[in-house]
Amino acid sequence: MTTPRIYLSPPELTGNELGMLGAAIASGWIAPLGPHVDAFEAETARRVEMPHALALSSGTAALHLALLVLGVGRGDTVWTSTLTFAATSNAIAYTGAAPVFVDSDRASWNLDPGLVVDALDRAARTNTLPKALVGVDLYGQCADWEPIIAACRRHGVWIVEDAAEALGASYHGKPAGSLGDLATLSFNGNKIITTSGGGMLLGTHKAWLDRARHLATQAREPVRHYEHKDIGYNYRLSNLLAAVGRAQLADLDRRVEARRTIQARYVAALGSRPGWSFMPEASFGRATHWLSCAVIDSAAAGETRDDVIERLAAAEIEARPVWKPLHLQPAFSGAQTLGGEVAAQLFRDGICLPSGSSLTAADQDRVIAAIATTPALRRRA
Repeated sequence: MTTPRIYLSPPELTGNELGMLGAAIASGWIAPLGPHVDAFEAETARRVEMPHALALSSGTAALHLALLVLGVGRGDTVWTSTLTFAATSNAIAYTGAAPVFVDSDRASWNLDPGLVVDALDRAARTNTLPKALVGVDLYGQCADWEPIIAACRRHGVWIVEDAAEALGASYHGKPAGSLGDLATLSFNGNKIITTSGGGMLLGTHKAWLDRARHLATQAREPVRHYEHKDIGYNYRLSNLLAAVGRAQLADLDRRVEARRTIQARYVAALGSRPGWSFMPEASFGRATHWLSCAVIDSAAAGETRDDVIERLAAAEIEARPVWKPLHLQPAFSGAQTLGGEVAAQLFRDGICLPSGSSLTAADQDRVIAAIATTPALRRRA
């Protein structure tokens, strides 16, 4: 019998998606918009405690529009996390601005707040401040936002919170997605909730979201014929996908608890193994552990991160390296980087383990057993 494959973070259905989807089809509101889009925006805005929300086709689209409505363009710089997925820097590149990559801190793996504060002070003295800062809440954990926000406010730098991986997390009791001037979410298939593909832009000012809504619908002017004064984009979310998102959002709390439980079981089973250390949960917030991530010191463990990934693959278990830092990506070679050594080390040794909220205890035991019985660790034992 074929061993079923265990995936990293597969989509999970609540059971109510089909009913919501059927109701949307029966209503005749198929695309591009409709009542489920309006409701999904309102429900998400309430959940993350932001006054305004705009449902979009992807988290990348949300990032792009966030930068556009802040006036980011050619000749500007935008600072962002280096340890993240390329979508963050791609959106900066779409505007014509230049990304500046900022290293991680070890307490949260997110933007190093001390590095950001010092670098902004230096940039102010040389008149080289960025137009905006895009901070990423990595793997379900918020960055240490208070010192970053204070420094950005002091220097007049706009803040975009990329909370694509962190819906359901919190920072000092504030929800992820509520910590910037604008914030973005992703509902990609591997996220904690999914619309198969989709995203959300959230903001503190209605005028920003109105502008983003205009640009996201091909920038069509409100006249009888098709009139366009701006270059627009086809970035809106369909009513059908919004119906799926509403069913998923209603199940968010259970999914967060499931992933936190998965993380706790990994830490209990593997956290004391030689060379293994898990991504810490910083004291300033509550993480979702969207993905359970660890660092493997090969000298102490007797094997590398890649050895473990290959052995898990042989057991039909998907695992991946943590994000390759953007300052090491060929597409952004030559970009200015502040630090980078911490992120590079996390990439070299970091592993993401199966963490989907539908992962059963038996499946997680398979993952743990496959790690615990690798030859190198048997020899050490």
